[in-house]
Amino acid sequence: MTSLPLFTLPHELHGDGAHKVFAVHGWFADRSAYAPVLPDLDRTAFQYALVDLRGYGAARDAAGAYTTAEAALDLVALADRLGWDRFSVVGHSMGGAIGQRLLALAPHRLRRLVGVSPVPASGLALPPEQWELFADAAHRPENRRAILDVTTGGRRPAAWLDRMVARSLEVSDPKAFRAWLDSWAGEDFHRRAEGATVPALAVTGALDPALSAALMRGTWLRWYPRAELHELPSAGHYAMDETPLELIRVVEDFLRADEEGSTRA
Repeated sequence: MTSLPLFTLPHELHGDGAHKVFAVHGWFADRSAYAPVLPDLDRTAFQYALVDLRGYGAARDAAGAYTTAEAALDLVALADRLGWDRFSVVGHSMGGAIGQRLLALAPHRLRRLVGVSPVPASGLALPPEQWELFADAAHRPENRRAILDVTTGGRRPAAWLDRMVARSLEVSDPKAFRAWLDSWAGEDFHRRAEGATVPALAVTGALDPALSAALMRGTWLRWYPRAELHELPSAGHYAMDETPLELIRVVEDFLRADEEGSTRA
């Protein structure tokens, strides 16, 4: 199978720390998904690169296959351009699946992997009615709103739901949005990533009924020998918005453990 030429993912850098970290957004947003946590990141210990995947943000019009495998190649290409020999990845939802693609593609480049409500490397089986809800969300704002509401436990204010929908529509290309669904939900590559010894943290929200701690115990923790799990009790699927300070603490504590962990590798 031929692939489209690599291109440079649009990105912004924050911090000048020695530990390099990609922050990869999910299905509903571009790199602005991480805006709520930006003010309180440790920019001395870490340098974060927030990226826009093909079909989103500054890459909204970029051609592509819109697959997690292609995105992993794009990240490696960007790491090369930035001069990052080794790096960690923080990926939200679909971005978590992309991070797991890197376990198969370039495990020697990865220091640590964090999935925030990550889609498992086996994809996410959706019943027919849910598949229709998700597939039609490419063109139906009300579907995006319903998905946001359900995955945050029905506890978030209407204005927040409306704002998240408006942002999602603004920063995503509908055709790319629909194509991404086939990849993150429909592709099972877990056997290629299974057994990877990169330290891997799954952070879930207790209010998220789908990408739950129970699902991570049956996937993430079974597949990755050095996997860890942390559940945020007050978050749903969008911890960056719902519990930003708690998320930063959990993620950066895990990333800081890299030096200690490397002595056991």
